[in-house]
Amino acid sequence: MATKSSSAAAAGGKRKAFGKHNEDGRTKAVKTTSGKKHIKAEAEDNESSDESSDAEFHTGETTTSTPNESGNGSNETKSGTSSREAHAKQKQLAQERKNAKPLADEVHRTKKLWEKLRRKSHVLKEERQQLVEELFTIITGRIKDFVLKHDAVRAVQTAVKYATPVQRRQIAKELQGTYAQLAESRYAKFLIGKLLVQNDKEIRDIIVPEFYGKVRKLINHAEGSWILDDVYRGVVTKEQKANLLREWYGPEFALFRQPKGTEVTGDLSKILADEPSKRTTAMKYLFDMANGLIQKKMTGFTMLHDALLQYFLNLNPESEEFKEFFETIKEDETGDLLKNMAFTKSGARLVCLLLAHGTAKDRKQLLKAYKDTYQLMSGDNHAHAIILAAYDLLDDTVLTSKTIFSEILGKNEEKDAEHVIFLANDLNARTTVLYLFEGMSKALFPASHATDLEILKEIHEIRTKTSKKDAEVRRKELVTAMSSQLLAAIASSPADLVATSFGCQFVTDVLLSATGDKKAALEAIASTAGGDPNAEAPKDAYQALPPHISTTIHGGRMFKTLIAGGRFDKATGSIQKVDPPLNFADLLYPVIKDHIVQWATGPSSWSVLAMLEASDFSSKKELLKTLKSNKKALIKAATEAPASKKEEMEEKSKAKKGKDTSAPKGNQGSKLLLEKLDA
Repeated sequence: MATKSSSAAAAGGKRKAFGKHNEDGRTKAVKTTSGKKHIKAEAEDNESSDESSDAEFHTGETTTSTPNESGNGSNETKSGTSSREAHAKQKQLAQERKNAKPLADEVHRTKKLWEKLRRKSHVLKEERQQLVEELFTIITGRIKDFVLKHDAVRAVQTAVKYATPVQRRQIAKELQGTYAQLAESRYAKFLIGKLLVQNDKEIRDIIVPEFYGKVRKLINHAEGSWILDDVYRGVVTKEQKANLLREWYGPEFALFRQPKGTEVTGDLSKILADEPSKRTTAMKYLFDMANGLIQKKMTGFTMLHDALLQYFLNLNPESEEFKEFFETIKEDETGDLLKNMAFTKSGARLVCLLLAHGTAKDRKQLLKAYKDTYQLMSGDNHAHAIILAAYDLLDDTVLTSKTIFSEILGKNEEKDAEHVIFLANDLNARTTVLYLFEGMSKALFPASHATDLEILKEIHEIRTKTSKKDAEVRRKELVTAMSSQLLAAIASSPADLVATSFGCQFVTDVLLSATGDKKAALEAIASTAGGDPNAEAPKDAYQALPPHISTTIHGGRMFKTLIAGGRFDKATGSIQKVDPPLNFADLLYPVIKDHIVQWATGPSSWSVLAMLEASDFSSKKELLKTLKSNKKALIKAATEAPASKKEEMEEKSKAKKGKDTSAPKGNQGSKLLLEKLDA
């Protein structure tokens, strides 16, 4: 028998000599000294293994050869226990240890309930309510024990998700005193978010004060920093936000709170104005705390950006502190700090101020961090202000056009139109183009963008000392640089641009103020006016036709302005015509002359009136003749036609204010056309 075992071992040794084995026991082909490949089939391994097994069965002895020596892939251990049995025993021991833990049965039950509840679409409402009630009976009074277990905390989050407001408050109160600890937990931190997402003021006032005095610890914690910043950014009240920010100014602000009833401010300049003696310690503490996060590459926090802005606003531009701070920002090689700051309110303002105070070299270095990011920035609520600041501060307009225009307007001619359509219609992105045409116009910067105007005024004051080029010269150079791409986009996608109010405003600004050959763009816009304004879709059509551009308020306003060849100046009471003249009336009239009566009696009657008043319109006599032959239609429109939507809104506004609304209805543009005919 021993001989048989020895022969099996010898066979294994032979296999070892002629074949290499993977970890899974399969044989690889190897080259022999003669250069030929020999592959040992797995069937031979099995035969050898069977021989060895037979020997062991008859003798009752276990061979001592290892799998590597025998090559038989045996699953038995030295003790005679198979690997399957050993694995089952290990699994049993693990289960016994798990069952020995506190609340083992309860955790198991909550996990079973969670498995059902998480499949929302597979559980009926009545069944879900029963499951939630059962879940609450298990966790009530023991939530603190559950939330720190990675598998049980999910069940608690589900309970919060489906709980009533009263049940959520009950959970929040039961966890009182542990929120700072939960924020540092890899899994339990999400429970804080679940509790706060419902915007319950009572729960907010339970959770937020527990972070007081712990800001420095939490903001440096890998897990706690994110939940703290989320709470700071989106949940807290103005007073709570000030209390959290004040802890960046020194340990005394973390230890001592303002008396109740007194105004709490996070504005460092106000604090230092009241207590000038604290300036040195507060500024040093603030810088060290912020610099620690910067060095650790933890730069995405809104709280950090607010703190950096407070520090910068209290620096003297001529001081060494200012230079040290500027270098700290520039030394961020990856540019993550500057990129993150661009997308927060305080961070964007800080970047704009750094650009304003910096030299030409500093500005170039700062803006380099935003390479391949400008298109994303253009549509952001805050980051677009940095692009506006770059327009007003960089004297090198060639650099501006290469770095910024190439990204926001597009580099691929086929997709340029898509970029421009986005720029024309996005509330934030449109400012990055139209600012160069309209300046700080209220039409471009509504109340929601008041912060943009404040930042621009601030940097305009600073640039008088740091920039050399005249502002108007800089603006004209930038307009020239972007004009060709904008005009090409209008020529290629006129229908998409004039479909919206913002698009029509964009087209009007570009055609009035851009430089270069505008003929193709003007012809493209004129072509959008074709067709019958009163056309209706066939009865069997799948959907209704879009409104004709002449029936829209924004379309009529655009045509009227382009026909006039300039904008109305309130100061002079006249149209300020552009040079060279557009002569748009001559391009538009051939397109609409077959339907000119519908235009004259419809919402865009003002456009027809503008044609008659245009000094460069060559077909004025023909138009007058057509209108005279259809005078009855004009009279009917002027007296009987329903008022336009704009006029209806004006009438309703007058009615609310108690003003007389008995004025005769009718198309006011048609009335003025009749006066022109009678003159």
